Amino acid sequence: MNTTIDAALPPQRALRALLWVAQVVLAFFLLFGAYMKLAAPADELAKMMVWATEYPTLKSFTGIVDLLGGLGIVLPALTRIRPRLTVLAAIGIIVLQVLAFSFHASRGEWSATPLNLILLALAVFVLWGRSRAVLKSNGTGGL
Repeated sequence: MNTTIDAALPPQRALRALLWVAQVVLAFFLLFGAYMKLAAPADELAKMMVWATEYPTLKSFTGIVDLLGGLGIVLPALTRIRPRLTVLAAIGIIVLQVLAFSFHASRGEWSATPLNLILLALAVFVLWGRSRAVLKSNGTGGL
């Protein structure tokens, strides 16, 4: 008789927990970025994002995209209302991070790119994990 207790989480629970951690981290960074681009004073923003003063329209556009991505990556899964929107938000974040990486690389702003890569990896993980959950809830099986 085995008397040891297996304290590890079952794989499905562990995956769900990791997905939530990834989603909360993504939401935090995107919502912080949205605040900085849409509400922070211009002089404070210029210290962190030199390009924002050169491209004010891009600053506003990416601020709105960050806001939508930050809300979309968490709210649909949290409320269980249209959870497929979380998958679409993850796709949008992936596109945003690829474009942001390319933009910063083209300007030689290599110090900004590691965060883009981290957020990209988290969004790909959320896309993979939440796509599986959406497919299973529709009865079409997993990936």
